[in-house]
This record gives sequence, C-alpha cells and structure tokens, in this order.
Amino acid sequence: MTPTMSTTSTAPATPTPANKVVIRLENITRVYKVGIERIAALNGVNLELRQNEYVAVMGPSGSGKSTLMNLLGCLDRCTSGTYELDGHNTTRLGAGGLAHIRNTRIGFVFQSFELMGRSSALKNVEMPLIYSRDGWWSRHRRAKAMLERVGLGDRIKHRPNQLSGGEKQRVAIARALVCNPSILLADEPTGNLDSKTSEDILRLFDQLHAEGQTIVLVTHEESVARHAKRVIRMMDGRIFSDLSSAEDQARRTAMAEHFGEVSK
Repeated sequence: MTPTMSTTSTAPATPTPANKVVIRLENITRVYKVGIERIAALNGVNLELRQNEYVAVMGPSGSGKSTLMNLLGCLDRCTSGTYELDGHNTTRLGAGGLAHIRNTRIGFVFQSFELMGRSSALKNVEMPLIYSRDGWWSRHRRAKAMLERVGLGDRIKHRPNQLSGGEKQRVAIARALVCNPSILLADEPTGNLDSKTSEDILRLFDQLHAEGQTIVLVTHEESVARHAKRVIRMMDGRIFSDLSSAEDQARRTAMAEHFGEVSK
C-alpha cells in the first residue's frame, strides 16, 4: 500500500504571509573560466520567489537551470549581482555563513537520494540536526516526527538497502524538512523512480505545498512540471519565460498547434 503523510504528527510551522518575498535575485551572473575562455552560465537573472510558491525550473542542457539551483542553494556563488534569502543578503557571506544558511534555511532533495548507506532512516534524518544550534537535544524526536509525516513511521530503523526507491526519496524529503527550511530545493527528484512511484512522490510535494512549504524543483519532464503552480523556462543563461502553470500549458498548446499547421 502506498504510504501517505501522517495526519497525526506534529503540524508544520505556521506559514508566513503569502506575499512575503523569500528569494530575490537581482542581475545575477555566473561566469566560469575554462582556460582563456569565459563561459556565462547565468547572464543577468532577475527573479522573485514568494512564500508558499511551487515553482518548476525547466530548460535544455546548458540553459543554466542547474547553475541557478546551485546558487539558490548556496552551493555556489554568483560572479556579480545580489541574492537575498529571507531578506538577508547572502552575496558576501563567508563559507561559515553559507553553511549555516544551508543547514537552517534550505532543504535539499536530490535525484540520487544521497543517503548514508550504513545508517537507519532515523539516523539519516537526524543528520542535519547534529549541526543545528537548536536541534541537537531534540533530534531523535524531531526526526521520528518527520518520518511519520512523510508516511514512514514504520521504517525508522530500516537502512537504505532495505527500502524501495520511493521510500528512500521520502527519507531524503524528511531529512530536507527536518530543520523547517524556508525553501525546499528538489533537483530531478523523480529521475530515478518508476512512473507510479514518481506520482506518489509528486503527490507528497503537492501536500507539502498545501501545508505552506515553498518548493522549487528542477526538472526536464513536463509531467513533473505540471504539478507546480509556476513554470520558469531558461535558455542560454537567461529566463525567457516565467508563467503560471496554466498559462505555460496554454502557450505550449498554442505553439504546438501553430507549428502543426505550418508543417501541413
């Protein structure tokens, strides 16, 4: 039976007002040096994300979507521009400051799960709390409650090799949420899952969004992007389309019909 999120576990933190800007990017560039060549992975990106938005970022290989995700997650630094998270300018923070933000403000979900193979589900979810200033003493209780929240209350002692792909991703999602992050970043979260399990995980994201979680996911799959409420499409390091999911779908349908007529 497909696990569902518990309705009896600890309630999520009260969401902040829906119009609050969580992320603000102003004229962001990211330039890499390859020998004597300079490659602009991002070229003047401006973006605002608000509390409780559910956003999909799409684009072909080399479009800049992965670089954008790394910058949002404070895993990389911009070459120029300003990145504010929860009203705090992250651009000039040192390594320690960025690490603190990653631990307290951002939850990561990866395609390959990134779980510790020799540790139980509970220990995997506890890990971020070990490095949290206020999470050490309550880590066992909070990790158990989060696993129950994602429908894995009966799997807390299981190691990754005893879990299905969908269960591993649920453990990864529980770990990402255990520090109550401002934003959940998901990089191809269904990429290693079959279609049924993918839908189960996407329903979980839908539920998290309904509870107030801000979610940004990178995907190349249109079926995954349709779960989001806003779709950002990138090309050549720039945002060329930023629409609601309904507007994005209508635009794609119109283009398909147009080019279908042209080809006749």
